[in-house]
Amino acid sequence: MRSRFSAFAVEDEAYLLATWHPATRPERIGFEDGMRWTELEIVRTEGGGPDDDKGVVEFRAHYLAGTEPGELHEVSRFVRHDGAWVYVRGKVT
Repeated sequence: MRSRFSAFAVEDEAYLLATWHPATRPERIGFEDGMRWTELEIVRTEGGGPDDDKGVVEFRAHYLAGTEPGELHEVSRFVRHDGAWVYVRGKVT
C-alpha cells in the first residue's frame, strides 16, 4: 500500500498499473492536475502476511488540491497474483 501511495504521489502510472490485478486494472490512471498527495495513514490491516493469499488495508490518504486539504478514506482489497501482491479494488468510505 505504501509503495502505491508513493507511486500516486509521483504519478508513476507504470508502477500503479503493474501492481493492479489484471481483471480490474484500468487502461490508464487519471491523475488530477494540481493534486498533491501528502500523507498516508494506515488505519487497519487484515491478512496480507507471508502465508496469506489475500489482504485488506484500510487507509486515509491526505492531499492538497491546490491549497485546499482533503482526505481519501478507502478500504482496499489485495491478492497475491503470480507471486506478487496486487490491488484488486477499493471501497471509498
